[in-house]
Parts: sequence; structure tokens; C-alpha cells
Amino acid sequence: MKYILVIGDGMADNPVEALGGLTPLEYAKKPFIDELAAKGEVGSVLNVPYGLPAGSDTAIMSIFGCDPNLYYTGRAPLEAAATGIKLNAGDVAYRCNMVTYEQGDMPFEERKILSHSAGSIEGEVSDEIVTALFNDPEFAALAEEAGMSVNLGHSFRHIAVQAQADIKGIKLIPPHDHLGEKIGPLLPTGCENAAVLRELMVKANEILEKLPQNAELIAQGKMPANGVWFWAEGTAVALPDFEQKNGHTGAVVSAVPLCHGIAALVGLGIVCPEGATGEIDTNYENKMQAVLDILEENDFAAVHVEAPDECTHNGDLEGKIQAIEWLDTRMLRPMTAALDAKGWDYRILFLSDHKTLTATRGHDGDPVPYLLYDSTEDTKNGLPYTEASGLKGPQVDAGVRLMGLLFEK
Repeated sequence: MKYILVIGDGMADNPVEALGGLTPLEYAKKPFIDELAAKGEVGSVLNVPYGLPAGSDTAIMSIFGCDPNLYYTGRAPLEAAATGIKLNAGDVAYRCNMVTYEQGDMPFEERKILSHSAGSIEGEVSDEIVTALFNDPEFAALAEEAGMSVNLGHSFRHIAVQAQADIKGIKLIPPHDHLGEKIGPLLPTGCENAAVLRELMVKANEILEKLPQNAELIAQGKMPANGVWFWAEGTAVALPDFEQKNGHTGAVVSAVPLCHGIAALVGLGIVCPEGATGEIDTNYENKMQAVLDILEENDFAAVHVEAPDECTHNGDLEGKIQAIEWLDTRMLRPMTAALDAKGWDYRILFLSDHKTLTATRGHDGDPVPYLLYDSTEDTKNGLPYTEASGLKGPQVDAGVRLMGLLFEK
């Protein structure tokens, strides 16, 4: 038996007025996914424990069987693990997003945050800009005083590490949950170190506004990367070994550092195929082939597709629907055809990690629908894969139970 986990990040949603009161999952044309659902089990699962941040960090940790209530210290340490960054005792990792602020003569605190990803900035450009920032003499002096260094993320996502930092009581807010809002109430608060981070963010905006690379982006009709945003703070983390816990080996296919970091920490392999971008233009075919290649030597493979989530954050409802439909036509249908051709029996767990709401462009921690399909069985339940169907099936109270369902434990 082969076991496959497919995560469509942020697919789940609430009813959308522009879609006639349907959710994107209900509106999207996904006949093959619905065919699998009709023959499998559709239920609902709470991946984000109550009281914890609603995000892929807590949700995907849960899906992989790591209880965030026990292991979660923050998102950034998980992403840091993806690139082998070692955090010493007392070190703090932060996500350092390249962002776009509203431009104008208003005070820094009055600016609105327009994009959490600097308009989905290209990786090489993002690396160049954040390197120029940390090499700027004024900013470099502040960063050195703060004990902060940056590790390039090759996308809008970078990791900043602050040596021997006190973050007790600090409050850092995810930028993607507050698009279009004034940043004053969203800036770091809660402890002395928050003032240090604010000072770095103000100086970064001052420097980046004048950076030639941003002038080039504006000339090309693109959003400038005129700010950095620190969030997702956390200290070193250790997660339970996946093979020891579940008795299965495998790897995770993704373009996103968070997934790579979780995979590394639980002892799974990491695969980032050519063309995997974490955006709507990601190469579904190469990701699917990577899953098949993993299963030649292992019995478990996971594939994560970020596109539905990023499209929602960007206000691209059409893109979110397209991403869901491509999961049907370019991922699940050809993947199962290839599995059948190899004569393998298999079980597929297909789900959204969390809801990403079209109405707010932010995350929501409510339960999400899951689909569990076994190639050797037909449940004849007849339900499509939607949020409403999930509420009619089994109610799984914690995402940490999902691996047990997949592996029939």
C-alpha cells in the first residue's frame, strides 16, 4: 500500500458573495476530486488548536502528527530548519518578509500595507534587495547593535536571526492578515526588544524607498519592496521522528520553506522540483512526478501546493479557483492514473490545511474538509469535496489524528 498526502494550502473558505454564495471549492470545476470523494470518506478536521495562530505552521504541524500545543515555538524556526540554520540557546528566528507599503508623505505609522510579498517579488530580486539593505552602512550598524543577521530565502520570505534576544511578551502580527490596513497598530509591541524591531523596520523603509532596484520595479509596473516585516518569532524546536512514530518513510514535495523545515525536523526527505514556485504558476506536473519518484523507494509521499493560499492573499479569486481546478486536472487525475498503471494499491488524504478567506484575504482556524480515498474500496457515500460535505461526515477534533487515519491505525 502506498500513502499520499496532498495539501491544497488555503483552499477552504466561507461562502463568497461574488460566487453566488458558494465557496471556491463548491464553485470550482473539479469532477475527478469529487469522484474520489464520492467513493471515499469526506469529513471535517480541526487542524489549528484553539488558542493558537491560524496558519500553515500550526496546521501543517498538526497534519504531520506534531501537536502544536507541545511543540510550537513559532513559524520562523520551522522555516530556518529548512536551510540548516542552527539556533543557539537564546537565539530568536523571525520571518523577514519583503513587503510593499503605501507611498507618500504620511508618517511611517500612517502607511498601509499593500502586499505581504512585495507583489510576489521574484526570488533573485528579493535576495538582491535584502542584501543591499543589510549592507547599507546605517542599517548594518543598527542590525549589528541588535545582534541581527539575515538568511536569504530566494523569495519574499527571508529568515532573520537575532542573537540572545528577549521576546517575552512580544506581539508580532502576520502581515497577510492585515492587507490594506494602516501599520501603526500592527507594529511590534510588548517588550523592549519590540522597539528595536520597530526601529529596524522604520530605517529599512527609509533606505528601501531610495533603492535603485525599487525604482526599476516601479518603472516595470511592479510593486516595490519598500519594507521588511518581522513576524513568526520563535526559538529552537525539535519534533518527533516520523518513521519511528508511524512506521513509514518518505519525503515532502513543496516550494515553501515551512514545509521543508517540518519535513527536515521529523526526518522526512525534502524535494523541490524544477518549476515549483509557491505561486499560481507552479509546475503541477513536476510536483506530481516527484511524488511518483518518491514512492518508488518509499511508501509515503506528501505534496503541498501553496497557490490557493497565495491567490487569496493577493485578492485573486479567479486564481484561487484556477488553482483548485488544476489540482484536479494536473495533480490528482494524472497521479492516480499513474498509480493505477503501476498496479499499486494506495490511500490518498487530500485536504486544505486551514481556511483562507476571500472576504478578508487572511487565515481562519475553523475546521476544514478532508477527503480520504482508498483505491481498494468504494464507500459509495456520493458526497463531493466541499466544506458542507465535510460537516456531514466524521468530525476529527485534532489534525494530529490524520496520519493515523491515513495509515489505518
